[in-house]
Amino acid sequence: MPKINIPVDNGFYVSDSLQNANMLCTNWFPNKPQVEGALSQGNLIGGAGITQMLTTGTVEQVNRGMHVKSGKPYFLNGTSLIRVDRFVDEFGVEAFTSVELGTIPGTERVSMADNGTELMVLVPGGSGYIIDETSGTPFVEITAPGFTASGAPQIVVFIDSYFVCSTDSKKFIRSDSNQGTVWNALNFFTAESDPDDIVSLQVYNNKLFVLGSEVTEEFNNNAGIFQRTGFFIDKGCFAKFSTIATNNSFMWIGGGTNESPAIWTLNGNTPVKISTTAIDSALQDFSLEEIQQAFAYSYAQNGAYFVGFSLPTRTFEINTITGKWNERTSQIINSKGFTEVIRWRVNSLGTAYNRVLCGDSQDGRIGSIEVDTYTEYGSEIIRTFSTQVISDQGNSLTMSQLEATMEAGVGDLVTEDPKIRISFAADGKSFGNELTRSIGGIGQFEQRAIWYRLGRFPRMVVIKVEMSDPVKPVFIKLEANIRANNRGR
Repeated sequence: MPKINIPVDNGFYVSDSLQNANMLCTNWFPNKPQVEGALSQGNLIGGAGITQMLTTGTVEQVNRGMHVKSGKPYFLNGTSLIRVDRFVDEFGVEAFTSVELGTIPGTERVSMADNGTELMVLVPGGSGYIIDETSGTPFVEITAPGFTASGAPQIVVFIDSYFVCSTDSKKFIRSDSNQGTVWNALNFFTAESDPDDIVSLQVYNNKLFVLGSEVTEEFNNNAGIFQRTGFFIDKGCFAKFSTIATNNSFMWIGGGTNESPAIWTLNGNTPVKISTTAIDSALQDFSLEEIQQAFAYSYAQNGAYFVGFSLPTRTFEINTITGKWNERTSQIINSKGFTEVIRWRVNSLGTAYNRVLCGDSQDGRIGSIEVDTYTEYGSEIIRTFSTQVISDQGNSLTMSQLEATMEAGVGDLVTEDPKIRISFAADGKSFGNELTRSIGGIGQFEQRAIWYRLGRFPRMVVIKVEMSDPVKPVFIKLEANIRANNRGR
């Protein structure tokens, strides 16, 4: 009986009805080989792990944001703003140290931007700070009366030599040119295409986009005067930290009047929804207050370009190269000493020193996201995917053989015999006992993971594959011998 190929690169798509679609894709991402003749035209690659570079401590040091200025990364961990410096000693050994720059009270996420010299850190609704390490006063709080004359500043961006902040009064304001501590009360502007509240700001193609709660409007800068271009779209923003620049556009969580939350991108002059109905359904499981806590991030590694959206309990990523979604999770030891699976623990990230660096949602660790690291700070990464529903017009199915083709022989001296596990859901949602196979110890490149006599399924079946061993995770293809049992026989 010839084998059939079961696609593994569908990505995340969990329907409201699990019997219709229950395709998990957690800590894997779908990949499309960009060449003809590859063993599989759609495979899965494991999401990168995290190694610790340094830490600012474990008590009240949760990361509140980070920014890269002039190639150097700045992290706000707890109330401590630090700069991370890199050194290479005479033997070529790389090392990292932190330099504390100042104290920023609060616990909430912050917004950051820079003009090449000055770094501005804004606590939404609170205070603003300017860090200029070339001046005699490298850390100062913004005290100019014009900074708060139009309301409490919320989000900061930088465009054409100006810091620009949204406020809570349907206005946005700007600083003087290249002077982050100087704000004039007369330098305020309004988005007038719709009388909605301003939620966020985004700079794209040297234009300023003002995202309200219901519409988004574009502005040009004319010698410090921000003027409406006449272009606006009927989609607003629901979470101020959810806007993110991508390689050729920007994305955000939002929607129009009376619309539920979705994820959008600007394609030319047209807003395009990029979230699937499965992602939309997951977003609707959160309250308005939880949606407002969402934040976005982006990074590129090994030819893949990821844009992620983290909510209080879940993190979803889209690879803009393939257009496929995946979920990210982390495993931690909680305050009660129990193992707990949470949303991806990364709280912020940016690229510096030819690395993707990240702040942490649990403590003061600063990590490096590494494609050849298969744990997160030493904790295992649980990687799971499940297939589309396999059926034949309601006929029962008999599976005599299943083979998972992975990159074999990836064991090492620590994990001598790495394994994968499979389980089946005959109803599309309730998975049974796991069956385990080896994917090969050191040098066992011919190892095959095959299961036999897997039984009869009355109407349908979904296959789930799981892996947690800290070895190179590449899943190439899944093939099965399946016979449909026609009812009349």
